[in-house]
Amino acid sequence: MSWSEREIEVYDEITTWRRELGSFRGHDLSMTFSRWLDGSFKSLPPAIKEEVFTKMDAALFHLHSIIQGSHLHKDTLERLLSTAKAFDEKVSFLHDFAHLRIDQLHYMAIQQSGRHKLYSFIQGGVAGTGGAVAFSTDLLAMTILNIRAIQFVATAYGRDVQTPYEMTLSLKLFHAATLPIRYQAEAWDDLIRSLETHEISYFFNGNDELTNERWLEGPVKQLFKSTAISMFRKKKFSNLPIISMSIGAFSNYQLTRRVTDFAEKFYQYRFLCDKK
Repeated sequence: MSWSEREIEVYDEITTWRRELGSFRGHDLSMTFSRWLDGSFKSLPPAIKEEVFTKMDAALFHLHSIIQGSHLHKDTLERLLSTAKAFDEKVSFLHDFAHLRIDQLHYMAIQQSGRHKLYSFIQGGVAGTGGAVAFSTDLLAMTILNIRAIQFVATAYGRDVQTPYEMTLSLKLFHAATLPIRYQAEAWDDLIRSLETHEISYFFNGNDELTNERWLEGPVKQLFKSTAISMFRKKKFSNLPIISMSIGAFSNYQLTRRVTDFAEKFYQYRFLCDKK
């Protein structure tokens, strides 16, 4: 089936975005920090590094399973099916989403990503107040929010994240979208190559590594954000730590925005490839 003019336009947008992503090199400060982090990890014994990253990978898989088994996931699926049915009354199952127009799928996806950007903004603001619970669980909360955001964007494009392949692919997508930007073009290309194996396997046949030294740079930067919050949370205006709340809110919002944008471009690309 050939692409419509709108689908060609979306494909060109993705191609331009990928080209710009590949040209990003980062600034001197980020490169210095990356070299320091790499040097710190190289000093650790390989067995310890492997154990740490294996446990982190397992934790992400467990989080994914918990989220997709929740009532929230089931309720969201029902809402998406209802919205899709409003676009086309013949839609009854997720795989029927393939018959919708790409702009209709985009509409459903931005509903989900918009909610999660708002949740992230609120979470960051609450963490910025300096409350012990919200502050200490901010990293975990953001991990859950962004994994869930990717799941719901995938569902909006008709992908069943409860299958082994789609589950692993969505977590690989989370890994790629939360990498430092200078590594994301390479991660994108790896994801695109992994799509080729889907036709012959129900399971994910590629590298299922989710965490590594490169990826860890993101969580470490989140800790720097927490340090900045700690520095400014005592500077209050109208009895509120406005500066620290702003740091937390906008930092979390930008992260979820970057994750959901990356995820939607990937699922748009899959939709176009499947159609052609």
